Amino acid sequence: MELSHINDEGRARMVDVTEKAETHRTATAAATVNVAPETMQIIRTGGIKKGDVLAVAQVAGIMAAKKTSDIIPMCHPLMLSSVDIHFDLTDTEIHIEATVKCKGSTGVEMEALTAASTAALTVYDMCKAVQRDITITDVMLLYKDGGKSGEFTR
Repeated sequence: MELSHINDEGRARMVDVTEKAETHRTATAAATVNVAPETMQIIRTGGIKKGDVLAVAQVAGIMAAKKTSDIIPMCHPLMLSSVDIHFDLTDTEIHIEATVKCKGSTGVEMEALTAASTAALTVYDMCKAVQRDITITDVMLLYKDGGKSGEFTR
């Protein structure tokens, strides 16, 4: 079996993007955090002891996008030009969307997925003292554009 990420010596390697053109790259990823109505009320009123859940989750998501290549082994370090984390709340769900942009020779899908996932994990961490059965679901790429493969929309 031939794998593109294994070189002739049988070692894993990053994909060589040296000759790829720099283009504008954008990706949006999502995650959903499911909480009890009582937990959502505490989040909305600022009653979580660790602080403002959504503000901290937003900062965590941005920081995670910037550090993606530190935790995903074959990811290229990228100079990101924008990271935006958006929350949409219902009575029992926090829908998270993370949009990442750069001008570069490789895409930002992993950065967007890492941002959305980390924001969701941060919500869990901040709320676990009031609810242990919080779930994180529907982590997915919603949109990407730029580069040779073009546009993708879920």
